[in-house]
Amino acid sequence: MADTSYDVIVLGSGPGGYVAAIRCAQLGLKTAIVERELLGGICLNWGCIPTKALLRSAEIFHHMKHAQNYGLKASGIEADLEAVVKRSRGVAKQLNQGVTHLMKKNGIAVHMGEGTLTGATSLTVKSDKGEEKLSAKHVIVATGARARDLPFAKADGKRVWTYRHALVPQELPGKLLIIGSGAIGIEFASFYNDLGSEVTVVEMLDRIVPVEDADVSAFLEKSLTKQGMTIMTGAGVEALSVSDKGVKAKIKAKDGKVSEAEFSHVIVAVGIVPNTENIGLEKLAEMDRGFIQIDPYGRTKSSGLWAIGDCVPGPWLAHKASHEGVTAAEAIAQELGNKEVKPHGLDRNNIPGCTYCHPQVASVGMTEAKAKEAGYTVKAGTFPFIGNGKAIALGEAEGFIKTVFDAKTGELLGAHMIGAEVTELIQGYVVGKTLETTEAELIQTVFAHPTLSEMMHESVLAAYGRAMHI
Repeated sequence: MADTSYDVIVLGSGPGGYVAAIRCAQLGLKTAIVERELLGGICLNWGCIPTKALLRSAEIFHHMKHAQNYGLKASGIEADLEAVVKRSRGVAKQLNQGVTHLMKKNGIAVHMGEGTLTGATSLTVKSDKGEEKLSAKHVIVATGARARDLPFAKADGKRVWTYRHALVPQELPGKLLIIGSGAIGIEFASFYNDLGSEVTVVEMLDRIVPVEDADVSAFLEKSLTKQGMTIMTGAGVEALSVSDKGVKAKIKAKDGKVSEAEFSHVIVAVGIVPNTENIGLEKLAEMDRGFIQIDPYGRTKSSGLWAIGDCVPGPWLAHKASHEGVTAAEAIAQELGNKEVKPHGLDRNNIPGCTYCHPQVASVGMTEAKAKEAGYTVKAGTFPFIGNGKAIALGEAEGFIKTVFDAKTGELLGAHMIGAEVTELIQGYVVGKTLETTEAELIQTVFAHPTLSEMMHESVLAAYGRAMHI
């Protein structure tokens, strides 16, 4: 009979769950993980990673088509959709195997099957092999979330897709409707547009990527429109009728007019639903719209029961889940008598957000509008890519970097970027914010030349009326 009692059991093996399990194991705790599908969860298998692989293919295809901009000649260029998808799946598989290896390396027991809590610190795991009862001193729920369906547009995988279907298309959509302009919607819009689909994006709110700074939203809308997309904001899809041939959509525009348009496929990207039903949480945790309510360390109202990631309040990002996983693991170790660990509660203001469309979008902290709303007197500075030598040399002169400071103290409140490689650049500001930097330190920092990162310096200088290259 296998041992079924542990210090910690983690339910779910996404970037929250598997990282939590590794940190528990590092701290000397006997750890198990329960997973019903694939180690690595949605992020590795059906989310962040395979989408980046697809977008990389689209980016290279885009550059090949514009080879003449770089003094190069290329002809007969075409995309092989099947090969693009195959590469993406290969990348996901490699990382899934990597997580399997990490579980073995750290001595973490893996129980494959459907986990259901029978109490705060006990659960059953159902699989093809039958039912197993497990118990632990602590349980971390990391069950993640799934795509939200529209009541009138249930995903069928043929004509109406969620992100999962959009990752493994059987054919390239001729005319594609994307409902929702958050990160997932916009990334797929970018991918399919680059590959040659005619793309329409419908967003209910008054601007696309609505969580971003308004300047970024406006710039991205202009850029995507220039690339040939149709962007409809303040608009809603009222009805869909699906046939074998395609999809008819009734779309209510900003001016209230309803028109009917035909599409070959629809991607629904209108948010997520937490996977918290039917796993025994009802009496154990406080819930709000399906999300488990926690303290800054991941504790629920039941002693010994913790929760992290997409099944707790947002932002719903893989790196936030991983960070919560480490925090919960360290708080558990502390409760179990480890005096060395000193967990810190999560500061949501220091979590970066990245969208890998073309041009890329990245941000951390408050938008200018949110900072003003919060009562700050603001100093904001913007620097354009066109003023940067490296950007021009790369042929990527589209975009800008914006920084937002508290005029009274010089505290960096937020940073917002759009353009080439900004998803890598943002981390400079994230480190700065975490170290509680002010404009003085950033102005005194020497940035290498020629790099895109120099624009980060210039953006800070611009906030204080000192930009050099504009």
